[in-house]
Amino acid sequence: MSDTKLLIQRTLEADALREPVMSAAIRALQLPPGSHGLDAGCGIGLQATSLANATGAGGHVTGLDIDPGLLAYGAGLVQKAGLQNQVTFREGDVSCLPFAENSFDWAWSADCIGYPAGELLPLLNELERVVKPGGTVILLAWSSQQLLPGYPLLEARLNATCSAYAPFLSGKSPESNFLRASRWFQQAGFEDVRVQTFVGDVQAPLSADQRTALTALFEMLWGEPQPGVAPQDWAEFQRLCRPESADFILNLPEYYAFFTYSLFRGIVPAPVSR
Repeated sequence: MSDTKLLIQRTLEADALREPVMSAAIRALQLPPGSHGLDAGCGIGLQATSLANATGAGGHVTGLDIDPGLLAYGAGLVQKAGLQNQVTFREGDVSCLPFAENSFDWAWSADCIGYPAGELLPLLNELERVVKPGGTVILLAWSSQQLLPGYPLLEARLNATCSAYAPFLSGKSPESNFLRASRWFQQAGFEDVRVQTFVGDVQAPLSADQRTALTALFEMLWGEPQPGVAPQDWAEFQRLCRPESADFILNLPEYYAFFTYSLFRGIVPAPVSR
């Protein structure tokens, strides 16, 4: 399977968990009806369609991604949803946006810009450039999870020694972590910088889609053994998180888990008159 096809598959699998949280975040933004926005790093456009619905028939969302295969798949989803007049896609790099200054009323990016860590200031400056004064720049990303009820210490050790995030966090300064983004919003000159966290809950009995999403999430987070993971922790991961195991944790009748997404937003200031 190609990298693009695998990413599409994982995105669709995860939507059973992510969609309710993303929808709650979009509702909280109260985007102006009829406004035009940018979804930077849009992937297959799942949030672009939700954003378009939030802005109404007079609104428009431009989804931008560097992978043309994702955009092609997204165009099919938009067509099926009947939103082809409200959502368009464009290939491009979030670090060098192919748009003129003041092109949008707002910009949104989920699980992309500055996540899980990175040099955020140049990317914020680029988003600020294409959003009109008074408009909003919004960054949203996964920020925590508790997926193994009854095994908090095991989950903590897996996060520390066997996490898929490790390559993206190794060697990075604390200041570059996504949860420090408010500092970079302020340094970029944004006004009224705010942070809000949204919680997703999952409770038994699980739907088939939820089981698929959680199983895929276990594999994504911890499914590749790292050099630092203890043998006993790796054995426990396989016992609890593999569907073929007799002790598969999703079979618990009392299964409950939660995860969080944190949203940072700031207002583009008006230009200083001279």
